[in-house]
Amino acid sequence: MSYTALYRKFRPQTFADVKGQDHIITTLRNQVNGGRLGHAYLFCGTRGTGKTTIAKILARMVNCEAPTEDGPCCQCASCKAIAEGNSMNVIEIDAASNNGVDNIREIVEEVSYSPVGGKYKVYIIDEVHMLSIGAFNALLKTLEEPPSYVIFVLATTEVHKIPITILSRCQRYDFKRIGIDTISDRLRELVDIEGMQVEDRALKYVAKVADGSMRDALSLLDQCVAFNFGQTLTYDKALDILGAVDTSIFSKMLRLILADDIIGSVELLEDIVMSGRELGQFITDFTWYLRNLMLVKSCDDDAVQDLLDISSEHMKLLKEEAGMLEMDTIFRYIGVFSELSTSIKYSSQKRIAIEMALIKLCRPAMQVGDDAVLDRIRKVEKKLEDGVTVVATSATNVVSGAPKVPTIKPEAVPEDIQRVVREWPTIKGATDHLLRGLLDVCKLSLGEGNRLLMCVTDTVKQKALDDRKEEIKNLISEYIQKEVEIDIRQYDDTRSFNNQFVDLGELLGGITIEEE
Repeated sequence: MSYTALYRKFRPQTFADVKGQDHIITTLRNQVNGGRLGHAYLFCGTRGTGKTTIAKILARMVNCEAPTEDGPCCQCASCKAIAEGNSMNVIEIDAASNNGVDNIREIVEEVSYSPVGGKYKVYIIDEVHMLSIGAFNALLKTLEEPPSYVIFVLATTEVHKIPITILSRCQRYDFKRIGIDTISDRLRELVDIEGMQVEDRALKYVAKVADGSMRDALSLLDQCVAFNFGQTLTYDKALDILGAVDTSIFSKMLRLILADDIIGSVELLEDIVMSGRELGQFITDFTWYLRNLMLVKSCDDDAVQDLLDISSEHMKLLKEEAGMLEMDTIFRYIGVFSELSTSIKYSSQKRIAIEMALIKLCRPAMQVGDDAVLDRIRKVEKKLEDGVTVVATSATNVVSGAPKVPTIKPEAVPEDIQRVVREWPTIKGATDHLLRGLLDVCKLSLGEGNRLLMCVTDTVKQKALDDRKEEIKNLISEYIQKEVEIDIRQYDDTRSFNNQFVDLGELLGGITIEEE
């Protein structure tokens, strides 16, 4: 006898066998037992959650000669005929290949004939969203007022494509994604029945990769068991077969990024590629790892332990790494990898795209968002805390090791401010990358008392400039050999800059700073 795939072999035959859809099972069971059956049902939800299975169980139950509380008896002639696909009373239609007006007109004509050897005729239309507009219109009248012995069950994964006129004529049931624990428990039942040797951790991982789909979980398990036929399926073997990456690799990658180690992170990616791991799955799993860090950072210990359902050793590692990160940094990392997850689907050079993302994370100076600026500031502060001196190179050469001789410089006058404006690109070009990025977004104006007014558009940049105000002041003073006082302010970029501050171009002979 030929081999039958697990998802076909163990397809639920009664309501009691269905897992993860209790809200739907209870409602349908009560309707059948109470004689309150509807004439049209719409089952919608993601793939592999039981839509067609429950439709077939319902079809058998309404025609069963001896139904039970849990569903059809599965022993009577009607149940056997429906299960074997030989019943004239249950018509299953694939709308993906029968989506025209003529196909629906045939159904409308057949509806007038009474069921043969049963109580109801049940029409199961799978992937109903694939019907054409004309086909939907042809179905409307019959769907609204079918004969008393006809039940329609429409199933779809894309309910937003169903016309509202169809929706309003059906009882809608939304199928939820099945939980990881529910899937892994079901898999354990089935592998025990089959006599397979599988680690619980491997089943848990298969359930996670299935993403809420029981059918996908059974197909993946089938694949893993076939590869390790006659051997115990371990967690490591499941990772190898499914092209996934072990959790310890994510921890190592994160620590390399935090250390700004571009070479190390790219070499680790090389190891992942050479070991045959699937890069799309790596991105998905690493984003999930960052999500766990976010939850550990924002929730108390007891709540997050129940939420994540991970080992205490893994939890200890996550807590340690959560303490090394600020929440806005985690948000930035998740944002970068979420964008990458979307774009990589259409990329012919996935590895290069991932390497670019890793470099972005290691070098926040390459990004201009507020989160990136905060990250850059935080890295500078960390260097200062560790005793590393951050030096902004001055335009005036200073002999290394020579004692500083304090000099008294005269105060700057409007002509000196004019020189600062004229030679601003040269002045800011002598700074480090972080400070230069902040100075690039400044607008200059003349303040009271011959002060240089530096204006930016948001609070984050203003704070960053305030923190380095003395450094900027010394930079300009060294360049023009005059004492310059600086005011740093925020302005509203939705209004004209000239209406908020006095423009240097008007006061100092039409000189302005060109936008770079």
